[in-house]
Amino acid sequence: MRPLEFGWFLPTSGDTTCYGDAAAQIPPSLAMFDRVVAAAEAAGFEYLLVPVSTACWDAYIASAVMIGRSQSIRMLVAARPGYVNPVLLAKMITAFDQLSGGRVAVNLIAGQSDTETAAEGIRWSKEERYALMDEEVSILKALWTSKGALNFEGRFHTLRGARIAPPPFQQPHPRFYLGGGSGQAWEISAKHADVHLFWGDTPDRIAANMRDIRALAAVHGRADDIGFGMRLQIVCRETEEAAWDAAHELVRDTTEGQARYIREHYASSAANRRVQELARTHGELIAPHLWTGITRVRPGAGIAIVGNPEQCADTLQQFIDLGCHSFCLSGYLHDAEAERFARLVRPILAERNRGRMAA
Repeated sequence: MRPLEFGWFLPTSGDTTCYGDAAAQIPPSLAMFDRVVAAAEAAGFEYLLVPVSTACWDAYIASAVMIGRSQSIRMLVAARPGYVNPVLLAKMITAFDQLSGGRVAVNLIAGQSDTETAAEGIRWSKEERYALMDEEVSILKALWTSKGALNFEGRFHTLRGARIAPPPFQQPHPRFYLGGGSGQAWEISAKHADVHLFWGDTPDRIAANMRDIRALAAVHGRADDIGFGMRLQIVCRETEEAAWDAAHELVRDTTEGQARYIREHYASSAANRRVQELARTHGELIAPHLWTGITRVRPGAGIAIVGNPEQCADTLQQFIDLGCHSFCLSGYLHDAEAERFARLVRPILAERNRGRMAA
């Protein structure tokens, strides 16, 4: 069995305890980033997911600064098709990898919003962005593993004698993560990813999706290489009542306009459509402690585990028992929730999964 790994989230667009209350908003700042990174490291999280939407601070600058202000945690930072020339991107990532001693991983993102990508000058459709992603990841891997100059002739890129320096610190190269719900996303994961991160869903659906992606990976000779994980929110308190109070506070006074914006602005994302479908068809709960409420106010991973420590651990254990080994979590406020996870939930999981979790 694979070791279990747990990642956390760096909220570079700000933090909050209530999306509907302006007074509860905490703006992004170096001081806030320091609090979250320190809390995540102290809690034993192995990596930090750094977001890239329009509202977020630049992921590479933020990641590089926080690597220099931390001790052990890795940064999971995005490679987005079309944003950076792949030869330059390979150099950026290897410099990061070498200077940090291997504390970087690559998050493959095609983009949740066509509106945002168009606003940022990316002219390709979602389907074309996945084709471009496939080509650019192929270039990254070839540059990182080639013994000599690289020649490449593709649909989007042509290279003649490309070389990079330095080589990666991690061999053969940093790990790739991908979270996406479309067939194209699954195919890219099957071909390239070390970890496919599912957003919250029913255990039966996750089990079926794992079987399908592993079958796709087998076509590329990677059935044993692909790993699986979950990208989830968590709201844990000492009592179930307090956890639900905190969860409902997150969405207090949010408007239908906010919910409509989330539905419409991110409608091009299959994974976003799926979490919205879960909210429509299952209501607030898709399982006893898997809550859909955050889908009203937040794009992306909008399913939250809500409960007391045993309930939260039980819910995570369901996905561990299915075969998920990587868990990218987040909660509010991000420094406080990281501390609660370490104190309340992690010891339970460590006891149940002896030998699979880092000390």
